[in-house]
Amino acid sequence: MAGGWRAGDPAGARRFVTVGELPLEYGGSLPGVTIAYETWGRLNAAADNAVLICHALTGDAHVVGPAGPGQPTPGWWDGLIPAYLNPDDWYVVAANVLGGCQGSTGPSSPAPDGRAWGSRFPAITIRDQVAAEAALTDALGIDHWAAVIGGSMGGMRALEWPLLHPDRVATAVVLASTGYATAEQIAWCAPQLAAIESDPHWHGGDYYDTGEAPLTGLGIARRIAHVTYRSEYELATRFGRNPQGDGRFAVESYLDHHATKLSTRFDAGSYVVLTRAMNSHDIGRDRGGLVQALDGLRARLVVAAVDSDRLYPPRLSAELVDAHPPSGPLHLVKSPYGHDGFLLELDQVGRLIAEVLTG
Repeated sequence: MAGGWRAGDPAGARRFVTVGELPLEYGGSLPGVTIAYETWGRLNAAADNAVLICHALTGDAHVVGPAGPGQPTPGWWDGLIPAYLNPDDWYVVAANVLGGCQGSTGPSSPAPDGRAWGSRFPAITIRDQVAAEAALTDALGIDHWAAVIGGSMGGMRALEWPLLHPDRVATAVVLASTGYATAEQIAWCAPQLAAIESDPHWHGGDYYDTGEAPLTGLGIARRIAHVTYRSEYELATRFGRNPQGDGRFAVESYLDHHATKLSTRFDAGSYVVLTRAMNSHDIGRDRGGLVQALDGLRARLVVAAVDSDRLYPPRLSAELVDAHPPSGPLHLVKSPYGHDGFLLELDQVGRLIAEVLTG
C-alpha cells in the first residue's frame, strides 16, 4: 500500500522518489531522475481510489496547504482538498513535473558530475513528463488511477496519460487545455523564451554557478504570459486606464507584481524547458492525427473550457469533444477571468470534479 497522508502530517509534506534512468522521446535518456510529490489520503484496500493532479507551467506538487520551509507559496489550488476531493475517500497524488524546480529533476538539478545540468539538460516533451509520472506511479505501488486531472499544461498530461497507459486510467479530466499547441500559443511563447535567453545573466543556460540569474528576462516572460492568462474584460474593468502616483498605469504595476513574485520562487531554466515541452504537445503526433489518436481511447474523457479563455479558447476544447463524441458534452466554466478561470472558479470546477468522481 502506498504511503499517504496521516493525521498529524504537515499539510503538503513533500516527499521524493528516485526513479532512475528515464528514456526520452527525442532519443537518449536522463539518468538519476528524482520526482518530488505530495499526497493526501490513503490508498484503499481495493487500490481503486487514487487520483493524480497535474499542475500547470509554474505550479508544483503543493496543491493545497500553507507556505512553509522549502515551500515558498501556499497551495496553487487551495480549497480543492478537502472540499471537493475528500482525502477520507480519495488518495490524491500530485507530482512536481520533470524539468521543474521544486524538487523534481530539472536544469537546476545536479548532473552526474555534480554541476547543475543547465544547458546540458535534454529537450523533453509532455510524453516524457508522463513517463516520469508513470515511474512515480510504479514506485508508489499504484496500478490504476481512478482519475487524472489537470488544467493548462496539466491538461496536456491528463490527455496523454490514457493514450500512453490505456490500462491505468479510468477517467481523464482536461481543463482549459488543448490536444496540440497551436501556432498562436507557440507564438506567445516565442517572445517569452527570447526575453529569458537574451538576458545577459542567462549565460547560455549555465548561470547556476555564476551568482547571477536571468531574473529580468524571466520577469518580462511572466508579464507577457500573464496577459494571456487573463481576459481583456477583466483587465479593462479591474484597472482601466487608472494611473498611479508614479505616472505609470495600474495595470503595469499589476504585471510588475506578478513578475517579481515569480522570480522569488521559479527557475528561469525550468521556465524555458517546460515552455518548449508545451510547444511539443500534439496527441496526434505519430498516431495518425487528433481523431485517430482519440479513436481508441478507453478511458472516460471529460473536457471543460473557460468561456473567456483567450490562450486556450473553448473551440480547442470543443475540437476534442468533436473528435471523441463519447466525451461530450463540453463543460463550460463561466468566468470573467480568462484562462486562469480554471483555478479561480473553484466552485464550478470543484463541483465538476466531484460529480465526475462520484458519478
